[in-house]
Amino acid sequence: MLLRGVNVGGRNMIRMPVLTELLEGLGCTDVVTYLQSGNAVVTSPLRPAGLEAAVREALVQTGLDVRVMVRTARDLDAVVAANPFPDAETKLLHVAFLSGDPVAVPEATPPEAVVAGPARSLYVHYANGVHGSKLALSDKKLGVAATARNWRTVLALQSLLRGTGQTPTAEKPPST
Repeated sequence: MLLRGVNVGGRNMIRMPVLTELLEGLGCTDVVTYLQSGNAVVTSPLRPAGLEAAVREALVQTGLDVRVMVRTARDLDAVVAANPFPDAETKLLHVAFLSGDPVAVPEATPPEAVVAGPARSLYVHYANGVHGSKLALSDKKLGVAATARNWRTVLALQSLLRGTGQTPTAEKPPST
């Protein structure tokens, strides 16, 4: 699960223990958050669309109105397997997770590149880094909401979903 735009620049702040409690209150189990980023791995009886709606509504009740994107382990595996830039540096490759099918995929000016991927995703290769890039993946241009994660985060979330062990930066609250 990916929350869009939380804990960035002092806006839309939510502590991960609060997010964990919120998710558990919605019936999620095995909740693990990743960094302070609003990324969480959960087991839920709800289908992805139902979980997105439930989490978004619960967040709104706390005063936090942000988009929620849910991807299954299968979805994330497909995104990782289809990576069209296997040799890219992890900090230069991002995946934009979309709320639906985009109206249009933005054209990039080389050496940057954008490639449509599986599970409502776009691969974005910022060959010279994100800062200074003229490529904009705005909701207006895409026609849908998007939230991007760098490749390192995508791989860390996949690892957590597979249960292959928590990365050193994963946070799991103590059992009470």
